[in-house]
Amino acid sequence: MKIKSIKTAFLVLAIGATIITPSCKKILEFESDSSSSETQVFSSLNATNTAIVGIYNRLIGDNGYGNRLSCLFPLSADDFRTSGSYGPTDRRGLSMYGASPDNTDLIVPFTQLYSGIERANLCIKGIPESKLYTSGSATEQATIKRYYGEALTLRAQFYYELIRNWGDVPQRFKSAAYEETLFPTNGNRDETYDIILEDLKTAEALVPWRSQIAEYGSFRITKGAVKALRARIALARGGYSLRTESKLMERRSDYLKYYQIALDECRDIINSGEHKLNPVYENIFKTLHGTRVDNERELIFEVAAFGGNSNTDSKLGYYNGVRFNSSSSYGQGGGGMNAIPTYFYEFDRRDLRRDVTIGVFEINAASKKIINTLNNMTDAKFRKSWTAFNNTSTSQTFAVNWPVIRYADVVLMFAEADNEVNGQPSAQAIEELRKVRERAYGGTIPSDIPAIPTTKADFFTALVKERLLEFGGEGVRKYDLIRWNLMNSKFQETRAKLEELIAGTGNYANVPTIVYTKESNYNLTSSKDEVASLDLFGGSANTVLYQLGTVTSTPTGYTARNWRASLTRENQITSTSTGFAFYFEPNKKELFPYPKTALNQNTNMNQNFGYVGL
Repeated sequence: MKIKSIKTAFLVLAIGATIITPSCKKILEFESDSSSSETQVFSSLNATNTAIVGIYNRLIGDNGYGNRLSCLFPLSADDFRTSGSYGPTDRRGLSMYGASPDNTDLIVPFTQLYSGIERANLCIKGIPESKLYTSGSATEQATIKRYYGEALTLRAQFYYELIRNWGDVPQRFKSAAYEETLFPTNGNRDETYDIILEDLKTAEALVPWRSQIAEYGSFRITKGAVKALRARIALARGGYSLRTESKLMERRSDYLKYYQIALDECRDIINSGEHKLNPVYENIFKTLHGTRVDNERELIFEVAAFGGNSNTDSKLGYYNGVRFNSSSSYGQGGGGMNAIPTYFYEFDRRDLRRDVTIGVFEINAASKKIINTLNNMTDAKFRKSWTAFNNTSTSQTFAVNWPVIRYADVVLMFAEADNEVNGQPSAQAIEELRKVRERAYGGTIPSDIPAIPTTKADFFTALVKERLLEFGGEGVRKYDLIRWNLMNSKFQETRAKLEELIAGTGNYANVPTIVYTKESNYNLTSSKDEVASLDLFGGSANTVLYQLGTVTSTPTGYTARNWRASLTRENQITSTSTGFAFYFEPNKKELFPYPKTALNQNTNMNQNFGYVGL
């Protein structure tokens, strides 16, 4: 059967893995064999590892979680949106839910995800047929079965990413060399989800916990990552999604079956003791920048970035994150994502997550920090100043990793599933939510913070809010809103809040119109201290940004910065160029359009119905 095609496929796979070795982060290093035939690849642990690393390679780069899958696809939600003005064929079209099938940011990520699936399919077929798998030594069998589990897990991640963005994507669970047709039709997403959930169940029996593999760092998949991903996918399978048949947001009648899967998987991770909450929220994100300050292993699954190129590295901290003026000592960085102005005020002013998550300040040409305007705040979990790169470097890639799943997500998924399955939160569910909230306040929840609710509906509402605060800018919120079927209502709620904020009414009656500031030293201290030491007339940010000013003219030595005055109904709500999620239509735009190029190449595929005729 197509022997030439098969050998060619394996040759491409081996080459694809080999080209990523320079400057590779240590945990992904391997030795490459000189031959790449099917039999030879899987008769050697080194060659098999090379093939597995080739699958990992499809996670990263500009068209993976190095930029588009991390910073473009998850926007907008009620936390962040893409900066700039709308265009249907670029990243702003994605953010404003007005992307056309010609959008240039869609096709290559779509193709790269299927490339990852193809590489995984080759390994998933070849590894079990290997003599090492069936008759190798105990150590050899354990290792190659671990590789098999990694391949199954990576394929599941690729499919999950495709489904949550496009819905009923074509299925391919065999390598193209073994398929009867190279042009499959749209597959049923429920069937695809069920297959990969079973794959992950197989994988979790093959992949050990992190502590059982001493040579593993945090960049290879371990049992905790498999179980966490299975829980996440189970909640997506049990949640709402835009259905092709009914053209409505619906969830299936057997949804509790999948919530139970999520509950069981998250409980296993919690009980394992392998992962814990990092006591310092900010350290999770500093760890992604290279200096490991996550001994608790909250980062369960992160995508490694390396090599200083667009294929294997990331633009995290360059495209997104805190804004650095190109003339500063740090050089250019950040600014590609803006906080929804209301998001700042979703946080209690004592919540330490606010200043880690939102870039209240920017770094100017003098390398000083100065407060942003309210409509120009950025995401802040990625910062060029947390890397070794400065203005002597022209690089746009800083080797910053992307967090796929954190332990905080596991405990909050547990709490959500527990509440849904049992009809009310158990004591443990309440405790897990409390732990996340307690960390947010530095270890002690203020006495005036409302207690965690104990009824199903109120607990769910509290969980929805907690996930908004915990995962801002991490590409989680949009997909949460979709699976809860809250996207339309939360978008309407956000617009209503923007109206109040612009007018300075309701909960925003005390938000100042203008603030007065001086540039101040950027000390590279904790985010809380950095924001507290902003030079604002009238006191600290936690005072000035929460009370109406009484000054009628700019104080001597200060500069006026528009705060609430930077917002208008046009630039925030009604503008066709910048209005919040302006082109969103419920029951139509929860999914992306398939790229026109993909439809032209595979005429058996059907366009998502919200874009037919475009």
